[in-house]
Amino acid sequence: MTRAPYAADPAAHGPREFSCASGGEQRGPRTAFQRDRDRIIHSMSFRRLKAKTQVFIAPLGDHYRTRLTHSLEVAQIGRVIARALGLDEDLTEALCLAHDLGHPPFGHAGEAALSAAMERHGGFDHNAQALRTVMRIECPYPEHDGLNLTWDLLEGLAKHNGPVIAPNWALAELDEAFPLNLGSWPSLEAQVAAVADDIAYDNHDIDDGLRAGFLELDDLLSLDFLADQWRALEKRFPHAPRERLLRELVRDQIGLMVNDVLEHTAAQVKGLHSVAEVREAGRQLAGFSPAMAAQERRLKSFMYERLYYHPEQVAAAERARDVVARLFAAYAQEARLMPADWQARLPASDPARARMIADFIAGMSDRFAIQACTAIYGERPAGLINV
Repeated sequence: MTRAPYAADPAAHGPREFSCASGGEQRGPRTAFQRDRDRIIHSMSFRRLKAKTQVFIAPLGDHYRTRLTHSLEVAQIGRVIARALGLDEDLTEALCLAHDLGHPPFGHAGEAALSAAMERHGGFDHNAQALRTVMRIECPYPEHDGLNLTWDLLEGLAKHNGPVIAPNWALAELDEAFPLNLGSWPSLEAQVAAVADDIAYDNHDIDDGLRAGFLELDDLLSLDFLADQWRALEKRFPHAPRERLLRELVRDQIGLMVNDVLEHTAAQVKGLHSVAEVREAGRQLAGFSPAMAAQERRLKSFMYERLYYHPEQVAAAERARDVVARLFAAYAQEARLMPADWQARLPASDPARARMIADFIAGMSDRFAIQACTAIYGERPAGLINV
């Protein structure tokens, strides 16, 4: 498809933080955004997403989503939307794949524990940590820290939820070193990545919740828009097994949301002629229509009530928060418990010392965090397999 005039152009991308003399930029016939995507995919942080919580902590079943499979599903949805709108698919995909790199073990439960542990040192936020991960923590290259991604990619990650008016310490520190124009809306590719994230977890969490038995079909059908779809499916496939209809329901809902985003966004960007005009618009351009946005808010409210705040989920989250809190306390008291390379770089005083301890813990997989806690305290944390 022809590139739209308001699409990000890899031939006119923003700078990278560090210039390199090694000639590594010439490895293969790739655009700048394709190199960004490949650097993310080949990073250790991306690989560790395979063992980080999406909804369920350390699930027994092989079919539940993790942060890795979620990120891949977001990227698939993001590419579909980007292609239909004439946007840069590679930048969109890279943003989708990188958006959760800052999540600590145990998802939002782990984030809450780190935020509490870091309260006197500026707090912790997974979105800012994603930037910190790709700009400072992942260091595979001999000439500079970080993955040295394009400005366009870093801007999109920083503004995953829109303009940032009051950045926390981590984002402020990175913005000072490499300004990301935090107060404006990002590219359409970044806006598409954000709405693709919503579409993926809104619907795939339904799938996992049904599989785990935490959600019931009758509960879902209390939402009129899902009930309408279900009745239509029963008419289309009168003899299909219920399990297959449930999966078809999820697919249909994703399709409805994607088509809504395409129609609404196309209307919003009509008459725009450049990426600069996207950033100067002063509002979100890629997203749901008002009617679909209202449905999506109802669905989110339902999911919080019935799945995310399910008593078994809440109990597992409490146990996970305890693991992360105990790890932070142990490393803060005795640095020799950390690997030698981390010990060697650990600052002598706070807040820098506490922030590096948080970096170490945030990079852990669920499994590694459980193993580390077991090694330190001599007893495996109980009750963290919750489905």
